[in-house]
Amino acid sequence: MDAKRELQDFYQSYDEEARLASRCGKVEYVTTMHYIQLFLKPGMRILELGAGTGRYSHALARQGYSVDAVELIEYNIQQFRQNTQEGEPVTIRQGDATDLSWLEDNVYDLTLILGPMYHLFEPEDQRKALREAVRVTRPGGVLFAAYCMADPALLSTGFVRGKIQDLIAEGLTNPVTFQTFSRPKDIFQLYRKEDIDALRSELPVTQLAFAAADGLSHFMRETIETMDEDVYRLYLDYHLTICERPDMVGWSHHTLDIFRKNEGAAPMGESLGAVEL
Repeated sequence: MDAKRELQDFYQSYDEEARLASRCGKVEYVTTMHYIQLFLKPGMRILELGAGTGRYSHALARQGYSVDAVELIEYNIQQFRQNTQEGEPVTIRQGDATDLSWLEDNVYDLTLILGPMYHLFEPEDQRKALREAVRVTRPGGVLFAAYCMADPALLSTGFVRGKIQDLIAEGLTNPVTFQTFSRPKDIFQLYRKEDIDALRSELPVTQLAFAAADGLSHFMRETIETMDEDVYRLYLDYHLTICERPDMVGWSHHTLDIFRKNEGAAPMGESLGAVEL
């Protein structure tokens, strides 16, 4: 089964809206929106790649920003359209983040790559997606790239769920370095921070922040889900105070790499040819 079909099957049976609406998932959503709000200015044009069912795109459009969304999976596009309110300044188009050839250079003030890097397994595809996102962002514009982190996933699946020996036997974890490997049927590509730094280093950008999107939340899911509202608000405040600390960020299941396209950046090259969807 190819990667696109694996994703289609996954998202048709997975409720992304419910994930972000749970208290544990809400930590990721609140953190991401917190950082987005730091960079918003009136009149900005926003692009979201891998928009899913539109949780972020709709939230930003309802604040009055013009949002263009790109999503690969038809099921998610249908849900996105169902969630669109009348008059929202938002568009949705089916497309692959590795090929934005229909978009011109230097268009968007803010570009969100909050899903694609989760599902790109080949390093060249990862580079293509980032290059395309930078290409369509104007010089001085800000980009957000979200990643799934390797070590928290290894701890959760390998040790907490007792599957570490299976992961080693299947060649998905190196028993010496504990580096992880993913296949399309695993759905999620996992990264270490050095992988993310290496990808960014090839781009004409300057890093602004690297933040834990959900921190330790997945390790204490049951506790978070049973907190009363006052304690939960305190937990969110606490998380936002520590989410950029280098000693904490690597334990987060999801991270945000935030960077600015350099002024005067050289063109990223010709956009890629159209991809059959």
